[in-house]
Amino acid sequence: MRYFEVTFKTTPCTETVNDVLSACLGEIGFESFIENTDGIKGYIQQPIYNESTLKEVIENIPLENVSISYKAELMEDKDWNEEWEKNFFQPIVIGNRCVIHSTFHKDVPEAEYDILINPQMAFGTGHHETTSLILEELLDAELQNKSLLDMGCGTSILAILAAMRGAKPITAIDIDTWCVENSKENILLNNIENISVELGDATSLEGRESFDIVIANINRNILLNDMSFYTACMHKGSEIFMSGFYVSDIDILKEKAESLGLNFMYYKEKNNWAVVKFIKS
Repeated sequence: MRYFEVTFKTTPCTETVNDVLSACLGEIGFESFIENTDGIKGYIQQPIYNESTLKEVIENIPLENVSISYKAELMEDKDWNEEWEKNFFQPIVIGNRCVIHSTFHKDVPEAEYDILINPQMAFGTGHHETTSLILEELLDAELQNKSLLDMGCGTSILAILAAMRGAKPITAIDIDTWCVENSKENILLNNIENISVELGDATSLEGRESFDIVIANINRNILLNDMSFYTACMHKGSEIFMSGFYVSDIDILKEKAESLGLNFMYYKEKNNWAVVKFIKS
């Protein structure tokens, strides 16, 4: 999957302006952001990118006396493993319990759960707040012998941690062919045998047996659109963890979830990104 890298120059360039811009861009499919001296860079999949929609978002930014310009560039479809290594991609340590690293890392800290990945895509390595939030949830959850669905699996690090903590069987699904292939490689690297990886979207869940646990780290709009598919393959007492959105989005997601028979348990946040937990009644 190819991505557009869109460089935004914000005036004034403040944390508030960049946070609001990021939130608005996340609603139209931007997946990740990097701060720079003049603003931010945002990344969005090529098929989703729509320049007229982007212009509309910028014209209607809910801030006064703010100027935003941008330049979009289609990134080449490359081996992201090489890019991460070139840019000194660092191991991720979650507390003292989980470490995520690649084959080129040396002197990796010891942890209870050691996850090895070769990131051959732009995102999904665990550095983003939403991924680390769900990793933390999985470290605290009761997973032994629980069936689990990882929707929008990316590199499958969430599914791999769940497997290491005793979840089984596990189904990992993504719409991106690169994600599916990279997931299979990462699962093999970690000697995991009980994860099934599939190419597909939420409609592929129709007619499936229910899962004990569902995790979906995507974005607000897709979660709102696909939540009914998730709940259809959950039974009474099934848990769902959702992330990929901002704290300000919780209310609209909660309203949708409760209309589908899900009970809100709690949310946690990191740098304004959120994870929420619901249980099906």
